[in-house]
Amino acid sequence: MYKVRINGKHLYAIGSDDGNFIYDGEKVSIDHQQLNGQVSHVLYKDKSYQVELIEHRKAEKTLLLKVNSKQYLVEISDQYDELLHKLGFDKAASHHIKELKAPMPGMVLNVLVKEGEEVKKGDSLVILEAMKMENVIKAPADCVIKDVRVVTGDKVEKNQVMMGFA
Repeated sequence: MYKVRINGKHLYAIGSDDGNFIYDGEKVSIDHQQLNGQVSHVLYKDKSYQVELIEHRKAEKTLLLKVNSKQYLVEISDQYDELLHKLGFDKAASHHIKELKAPMPGMVLNVLVKEGEEVKKGDSLVILEAMKMENVIKAPADCVIKDVRVVTGDKVEKNQVMMGFA
């Protein structure tokens, strides 16, 4: 089962059981037809809906959907997210991060951001070569780049600070 929050307000439990869609504990009949990659047609309780996927952020587990010309922000959580929340670990992830450290020793192949630039969680920041493999280092949270402490060609050690966040 998943918990789904719509526009930060309405909370629903959804899931599936033997091919049946479950909505707040009850089996629901939905007719679904994929029109193209991002647009679907849905029939529910004799009503027709055109559903378009505008944006999908996997890391944040969010969808931005347009249903019959109205946009909805959908936040999804599963049993593991609920467990982390109960244990208080979700709060630890929301703390402000001040620095980006090298996860391994290697050589900086490319710095993809500049000082003062705003980045979103998951945006690529640095390409680091380690053990003949290119590793894309991504932003751990939404933030602003305060300072960049490495340039292309720099060799870095594990836990060396590569950039600071404002």
